[in-house]
Amino acid sequence: MQSALISGPVLGLEASCDETAAALLAPDGSILAEAVRSQLAEHTPYGGVVPEIAARAHLAHLPALATQVMAEAGVKPADLGGVAATAGPGLIGGLIVGASFGKGMAIAHNLPFLGINHLEGHALTARLPGLVPGGVAFPYLLLLLSGGHCQCVAVEGLGRYRRLGSTLDDAVGEAFDKSAKLMGLPWPGGPALEKLAASGDPKRYSLPRPMLGRPGCDFSFSGLKTAVAQAIPKLVTEQDRADLASAFQHVVAAVLADRARHALAMLPAATAMVVAGGVAANQGVRAALAAEAARAGLPLIAPPIRLCTDNAVMIAWAGIERLRAGLADPLELAPRPRWPLDELRAGQPGDAAA
Repeated sequence: MQSALISGPVLGLEASCDETAAALLAPDGSILAEAVRSQLAEHTPYGGVVPEIAARAHLAHLPALATQVMAEAGVKPADLGGVAATAGPGLIGGLIVGASFGKGMAIAHNLPFLGINHLEGHALTARLPGLVPGGVAFPYLLLLLSGGHCQCVAVEGLGRYRRLGSTLDDAVGEAFDKSAKLMGLPWPGGPALEKLAASGDPKRYSLPRPMLGRPGCDFSFSGLKTAVAQAIPKLVTEQDRADLASAFQHVVAAVLADRARHALAMLPAATAMVVAGGVAANQGVRAALAAEAARAGLPLIAPPIRLCTDNAVMIAWAGIERLRAGLADPLELAPRPRWPLDELRAGQPGDAAA
């Protein structure tokens, strides 16, 4: 199918959780400007994300971020080729803020509007020009690893996503954060645990490796988290904590590599293994997955760390991919706090031809 022409840069807006972000991409996918405002200071006193606080912060800061990136790129709203905003999944308050602001810009300047599935944004990041020459070809295996998601997905084409396996309980990022909290580490726990693990001995503590070697590529982390909780009372020194953190990270990386191996067997035509989501920033996890991909004779595609966590670059790029396919969304689109990737189809938000 011939790509549809895009008349100008695409503005991406992300407000699904606790990062407010805007980005401006040229029609060819080159990044003209990007900005992310973390809400770490707002949520740290509570030890986690408070949805109402997150929504209010998005409302306060998203318009300024959008203005900032357009000013940096020297682009006026009337010059845009479209506006893409996260429409789900995520915290409903933030989704309403981002989608409503995006719709307002689209109405005011007569622009196409695209309600983007946040997970699709992660899935398509590997096709961003500059990350891989020419972009990764379909089909490829996606490991989506974050605080809310842990999935193996066959990315077969735009809007064509087949879930091969997912978590039966906790997401991997959630397991990192909760285990870190049990160890007395500050929020967000994942990066703090990785830092502590760097000085530990991964072999000192014997922890369970849930689902290792089992058929399929589903995940389970609740038992591992319980094992960490049971080990906590026995910790005496800081080195004890470091060793436990290292053992936890080592086990998680080994389990993810094992599940990836099984997923690749389910997708023999895969051109690459792609890892995305916040946990993709963990260097131990990246190393284990890179080794697994190499054994399969495939490249591991991991975005730059700034594009692993929530960002608007991936939202704008997903919008460009959809505009090229002649897709746009009606303005009556309703944000969805739950929106599985494999539900992307005609008639769903993000997949409706105008």
